[in-house]
Amino acid sequence: MADLLTSPLHDRHVALGATLGEFGGWSMPLTYPAGTVAEHTSVRDAVGIFDVSHLGKLAITGPGAAAFVDRCLTADLGKLGPGQAQYTLCCTESGGVVDDLIVYLVGPDEVLAVPNAANAARVAEMLRAAAPADVTVTDRHRDLAVLAVQGPKAAEVLVTVLPGAADLAGMDYMGFSDVAGIRVCRTGYTGERGYELLVPADDAPGVWDALLAAAEPLGGGPAGLAARDTLRTEMGYPLHGQDLSEEITPVQAGSGWAVGWSKPEFWGREALIAEKEAKPARRLRGLRATGRGVPRAGMAVLVDGAPVGTTTSGTFSPTLKTGIALALIDTAAGVGLDDVVTVDVRGRALECTVVKPPFVESHVR
Repeated sequence: MADLLTSPLHDRHVALGATLGEFGGWSMPLTYPAGTVAEHTSVRDAVGIFDVSHLGKLAITGPGAAAFVDRCLTADLGKLGPGQAQYTLCCTESGGVVDDLIVYLVGPDEVLAVPNAANAARVAEMLRAAAPADVTVTDRHRDLAVLAVQGPKAAEVLVTVLPGAADLAGMDYMGFSDVAGIRVCRTGYTGERGYELLVPADDAPGVWDALLAAAEPLGGGPAGLAARDTLRTEMGYPLHGQDLSEEITPVQAGSGWAVGWSKPEFWGREALIAEKEAKPARRLRGLRATGRGVPRAGMAVLVDGAPVGTTTSGTFSPTLKTGIALALIDTAAGVGLDDVVTVDVRGRALECTVVKPPFVESHVR
């Protein structure tokens, strides 16, 4: 742990009694004394405050910077206007996913990309290698903290803390605006209505304190990355390195909606179009346990005792109070929605129904 990077809020997490763990090369809070289930429930019912400062931050600037990014990443950035953000993918030429990330379109000459911590350096390297001479890719990983305010009462917290934030309560999903030196975006990774705040690192402790003070009377509090994982799994949101990877393409993972298929250029375009037209050999499905047991990543999925796939993510759903998983299932197996499969949970067969995520209703909009 001594060699890991730390958030600007590290001391706050220690003081709160957080259990810390390694995440993408960073020491980050996994859970607080209330526990993962309580944190998860507070996000679904009220509001939770997350520190996700381990996420990367890359400023891409220069003449035509947005058009350059659009030629690299999968989603169609040309459909956005300034003040809008977009979920997109950075792929290899063979169609594998190097990372999934959010990009903020500031203007035609400025984009801010927020990749995952473990992949930030790789994404930066790929963009720099492809960039025209007058486009610069600047690493701002340590300059900015990222705080996520998630839950049905998120807007109440935001309006209390940020002067001038009243207009942001009704902000469109994936819109963003700069308020008092903080970039506020209507996005998140929980399936609840919420916001992500990009805050100058030096200001982050004060903003964190204010957010917690506003959240606690509403039944909210701090939430760690363990709750973030259960929340995102209930929504069927992919985690890079498990549900998306250089071996798992967006076509296989059901992330084709994040691909601008009509764009003339992006990394991996030819391979992905070919796979889409040929139909993928496997697809990501949702599994909901019908018996007692919790599927985890890397477990075999079986039909009549024969393997047909592998779980990529799995957890106990605090909302549904049952086990859920995402799994890559061979297309040739002919497994469809509502079919029953079994997951080999350490030698015990756990029956699961094949479902289409999300497992619970989305409230992001």
